[in-house]
Amino acid sequence: MIEIKDLSLRLGEFYLKDINLSIGDGEYFVILGPTGAGKTVLLECVAGLHHIRKGEIRFDGADVTQRVPEERNLGYVPQDFVLFPFLNVFDNIAFGLKQTKTTRSEIKERVGKLADLMGVAHLLRRDTRSLSGGEKQRVALARALAPSPRILLLDEPLGALDMRTAKYLRLELRRIHRQLGLTTIHITHNLMEALEMADRVAVVQNGQVEQVAEPEKMLFYPEGEKVADFIGAPNILDCDYCRDLGNGIMEVGCGRLKLTVPHEGGTIRKVAILPRHIYVSETRPPGLSVNGFQGFITSIEPAGNMVKIRIDVAENNLMSEIPFYIFEEMNLAVGKEVFLILRMRRIRVYESKA
Repeated sequence: MIEIKDLSLRLGEFYLKDINLSIGDGEYFVILGPTGAGKTVLLECVAGLHHIRKGEIRFDGADVTQRVPEERNLGYVPQDFVLFPFLNVFDNIAFGLKQTKTTRSEIKERVGKLADLMGVAHLLRRDTRSLSGGEKQRVALARALAPSPRILLLDEPLGALDMRTAKYLRLELRRIHRQLGLTTIHITHNLMEALEMADRVAVVQNGQVEQVAEPEKMLFYPEGEKVADFIGAPNILDCDYCRDLGNGIMEVGCGRLKLTVPHEGGTIRKVAILPRHIYVSETRPPGLSVNGFQGFITSIEPAGNMVKIRIDVAENNLMSEIPFYIFEEMNLAVGKEVFLILRMRRIRVYESKA
């Protein structure tokens, strides 16, 4: 268990102000916020990389505020992975073990197990400079896990990866977490990454914690304008009924709007979808069927490099958001009929707790 109490720190242009967090044993905890919010500084404080004058940090009740990183028994994967270019993959993973009294045979066995866990066993003799981004990330994780830490710290672990690799490694990180049961703190600015991975999420902005909640609760019930603005004001619809279609899919009725959503569990009371996940087209897309609808534009509002478009769909008022450069190529106007698709895998559900 990690407890952070009344932590304040100023580091150049970055600062933390009265941070209070409690992270459960074995929890996958995501700290979410925009660039410059102080997320990395907070993670570095947990790692022991900054001298703290105000506040304290405790691991399982023990005060570690002034302990050096080597005394904290944690694994840390920085944003750029920082693999040693003069060492091959095997020696990178083994680096932390070689600083201890671990025998050669024990090191070989431990590295082999981690390489299998991370899917990099075939790369052990490779030069790290020849690895892809995803391979580097897995090697960096293996190196962090080699000394058997109690805590794993991940700073934007998927930020430098292409979309396909990042999606795959999200699943891998959760698999590894379930298998090892490590208390994990994961830093990101990506909302969907946080929603898909976290047991709980803390939203940090301007060096302060704005909200801590389970992903669905934060999405459906943001606390304050800052959190709502950062999340992006999702479209939230009340559901009148839900029907199990099998294979982890349900149909929900939101007024006259029938949606197909991914869900296995209890009764769905609300659904949410972010404006950026509603696809808008002037013409009927080929194969318009699942979550495909027709509607009429009721308003168009520029918002920086994006354009917000409100659409009346089956008596529901939905907000879509598209990049300005795409909007310029379209002939959209208030009152015009458009086609839209709600991306099924991006729809989030709020389940009845009754």
